[in-house]
Amino acid sequence: MAAGRSDGEAGRIRVGISGWRYPSWRGDFYPRGLAQRRELEYVGERMSTLEVNGSFYSLQRPESYRRWREAVPEDFVFAVKGSRYITHMLRLRNVETAMSNFLASGVLALGAQLGPILWQLPERLSFDPVGLEEFLQGLPRSTGAALESARRHDERLDGRAWLSIDADRPIRHALEPRSPSFEDPAVVEMLRRHSVALTVADTAGRWPAFGQVTADFAYVRLHGAEDLYASGYTGAELDAWADRILAWADGTDTPDGRPRDVYVYFDNDARGHAPHDALALAARIRERS
Repeated sequence: MAAGRSDGEAGRIRVGISGWRYPSWRGDFYPRGLAQRRELEYVGERMSTLEVNGSFYSLQRPESYRRWREAVPEDFVFAVKGSRYITHMLRLRNVETAMSNFLASGVLALGAQLGPILWQLPERLSFDPVGLEEFLQGLPRSTGAALESARRHDERLDGRAWLSIDADRPIRHALEPRSPSFEDPAVVEMLRRHSVALTVADTAGRWPAFGQVTADFAYVRLHGAEDLYASGYTGAELDAWADRILAWADGTDTPDGRPRDVYVYFDNDARGHAPHDALALAARIRERS
């Protein structure tokens, strides 16, 4: 895999998992006897990225983000799943305060190790051009802008907000719609205009897969090809994904021919396949690079 991206160079490919605290992985992916507090460290020694999904269910605390950052190498990157309060309850409307609270909860404590923020939409949320445009316009595109938003948090974050950054860095965003109504050319046009990635999602055929590159990076979530969240990937399926990912990274399958960074997360965790599939895919990508 390429170490970075500049003009003429392939994009950086990162392959990891969605979450890491799964009891069924202990004694399988995690060696028997490994202390639970060292599981993230173990992931960091073998992968280059991880998707934090606890942030989807509830606001985490700054000390958690700091602890996670300290457990992994400096070049490890965390994607962070956006709050379901914003996506599922507010349905992307009037999210200013909720966004401020999310950003103040400790996301910025990841510093240089903050990767893309993923916004997963509920299946029942249909494409609303006005609502989506408003949401995309309001997304912070840098840690400086995110800090400004975080400072507007409400009283629920008093005394537990993280309100500092060490540098002003770009923030990438990815959108994972699950309603077929998003299979609309207007969605692709809108996301390209805002440089937000349309997530490529393998969901055993349950939700749209998409596949268009809409930003300066690609974001892939592999939930299982045959059995949602449960089935493992065959060697042939991993070969196909490796070829597709490399084509995004080197620009041969992008709309403008330019290389893209690619983030890939396995979410087929129910039967413990995710970490094994992630390592197998990463190995195939290294062999082809």
